Amino acid sequence: MTPAIELAGIDKSFGAVHANRSVDLAVMPGSIHGIVGENGAGKSTLMSILYGFYEADAGEIRIGGKPVSIRSPADAIGHGIGMVHQHFMLVEPLTVLENVMLGAEGGALLKGGAGKARAELTRLSEAYGLAIDPDAVVGDLSVGLQQRVEILKALYRGAEILILDEPTAVLTPPEADALFALLAQLKAQGRTVIFITHKLREIMAITDRVSVMRRGEMVATLPTADTSPPALAELMVGRRVLLRVEKAPRAPGPPVLEAVGLDVVDAHGVKRLSDVSLTVHAGEIVGIAGVAGNGQSELLEVLAGLVQPSRGAIKVGGDLLPPHRRHPARLRELGLLHVPEDRLRMGLVPSFPAFESAALGFTGDPAFARKAPLGALFDRDAMVGHARALMDGFDVRPPDPWLRSSKFSGGNQQKLVLAREIERRPKVLLVGQPTRGVDIGAIEFIHRRLIALRDAGVGILLVSVELDEIMGLSDRILAMCGGRITGERRADATDAQDLGLLMGGVSEAA
Repeated sequence: MTPAIELAGIDKSFGAVHANRSVDLAVMPGSIHGIVGENGAGKSTLMSILYGFYEADAGEIRIGGKPVSIRSPADAIGHGIGMVHQHFMLVEPLTVLENVMLGAEGGALLKGGAGKARAELTRLSEAYGLAIDPDAVVGDLSVGLQQRVEILKALYRGAEILILDEPTAVLTPPEADALFALLAQLKAQGRTVIFITHKLREIMAITDRVSVMRRGEMVATLPTADTSPPALAELMVGRRVLLRVEKAPRAPGPPVLEAVGLDVVDAHGVKRLSDVSLTVHAGEIVGIAGVAGNGQSELLEVLAGLVQPSRGAIKVGGDLLPPHRRHPARLRELGLLHVPEDRLRMGLVPSFPAFESAALGFTGDPAFARKAPLGALFDRDAMVGHARALMDGFDVRPPDPWLRSSKFSGGNQQKLVLAREIERRPKVLLVGQPTRGVDIGAIEFIHRRLIALRDAGVGILLVSVELDEIMGLSDRILAMCGGRITGERRADATDAQDLGLLMGGVSEAA
């Protein structure tokens, strides 16, 4: 059988960074082909070449056995290739229909094109179970629905080959299950799917074949049925990887963070938190388990000083904080630091070089101003040296403090944000989605760093949609549903089914 896609000898460099090294890949038609690798292994670069965002320095692309030239996304679309990026390419103020039509308006008279587009969008939505209001404003949709819009855009343009880059990184478990059902349906209809992910369970569950990349090279391609998560992890990293969290029992110390009766009402008058109380002790990790959208994000924002509660009290280190001290800068002075859930919107500035993002929140550090010349605000050399040390300590790739923050892969952006907060020796650390979009080797590294912080006496409040991560890292687990705490468990005295009931609103008081 002739492969649907063949990449032969693909080579690509960005300055000193050799992103792809003579990569070969063959993807069979009507299959789901997984591509795994560490952050910075070259997966996204390879797919960006296939989709026409980049042009290879060397190599050949073949579709259906025939060499083709792909120099732009328009070329790729013309050859039946669609791509759903990890960070969606949607215009949020526009409607679903307008986003789907962008670039495919059907002529200067938009009215006729809109009518045809609406009819085709309705047909595709019904055919694939992607029910969505064509007149809904994209910015008002959930992440899962926005991803549906991206897939509908690709199908509307006639994609027979669909590339998905880390498609579940921002999805809830039910949304991910719905996506997998859709991919199985696309495969059954003869379409070809290339699935890029770092989640090995997903690879094992839905792919037919899997290719492994490491440091820009393709190191293996094999049938998924002939491999296992440990074997794939070792191929990805080049060494054995511990797929479980190892931690010794700890006796927690005094309370370092307390919240009593927190209520939060948003700008639309909707109550997001209701009577939330919790305590985090020194030397323990308290995990918050819940389906995304049930108040975990608002809880982190309140405790980090980004949002003021409408009711309730907060203590840090035993001291009751009046409202004027619930400011992120004041909380940092007290040793409460925050790794936000959304690294791009809250963790760094994409247009800044990495050394500036690595100093965000700490620009008042005397080390950054000590040697500054007259009239300068910061000592740039000191900031660059600081960023380089963080990159070395957390294996951020490429280790270039001058590279724009947006140019790093999602996992390396995450490591940079974590390094910035962890290396400041917090007393309390709020962590949101610490391993979202992070590869298996980096997950192991991040978990070890969090356990080391806990063992050093830091109190950690952890929010993650990955239930295995919550259960593996936490000493105690609080379940949330609808903005309330529905129950508490010791991590060694619960299971996924028990937590799932609490996350679904079946509280202990019910």
